[in-house]
Amino acid sequence: MGDPRPFQPATPATQPPLLYVPYAATVLRAPRQALVPMEHTLSEVTGPSVGRERLWEHSADLSRSTAGAEAIGQRIVVSGRVCDTAGQPLRGMLLEIWQANAAGRYRHVRDDHDAPLDPSFTGRGAVVTDDEGRYRFITIEPGAYPWGNHYNAWRPRHIHFSLFGPAFATRLVTQMYFPGDPLLLLDPIFNSVPDAQARARLICTLDMDTGVADVSLGYRFDIVLRGRAQTALESA
Repeated sequence: MGDPRPFQPATPATQPPLLYVPYAATVLRAPRQALVPMEHTLSEVTGPSVGRERLWEHSADLSRSTAGAEAIGQRIVVSGRVCDTAGQPLRGMLLEIWQANAAGRYRHVRDDHDAPLDPSFTGRGAVVTDDEGRYRFITIEPGAYPWGNHYNAWRPRHIHFSLFGPAFATRLVTQMYFPGDPLLLLDPIFNSVPDAQARARLICTLDMDTGVADVSLGYRFDIVLRGRAQTALESA
């Protein structure tokens, strides 16, 4: 069990509403009655004890298969820092990602997009943050894909992040987007976050210093758990 951490609510405008009509799925799954606030007990403000036991060999490198074959697409390094609302690093946090391949297709039985699968790309990875709260993945830049929310709807390029913080109340699931993507202006999931600055925090930053010369581009994506500057949650 970890040390108790006081729950710090996020500023409401920085988080997507449970019901956002342009994002069609929320119409069916958003609660129809007011939520009932519940006080957090010790079980919510301590733990969870998940970490390195969820890792596997080369879980931080999605750019090649377990057999060593290279995935197809633009190689990128995604790295950043995980901290609390006071800017203090959060060490030992389990951070998992999943994403589509370079052609915009997930390795999942429910993805029937007419795009090729890459036998050397699983689309999932995991790391644990170091003592400075830092993480680093090597992966492939994902492609856009159609998703049927509205006529000719395409999701912008993105990577899903799941992070277990120092308490159950600080579990975060979010999405990282890429700078300059024209589909961002049309995407209801991205635009469901009311605050413009909070939306901007979902877009990674090109960082040539964190890439590998002549091999991969680098992108930086910092994550804040709870508080006024909390990274926006993935829409309901």
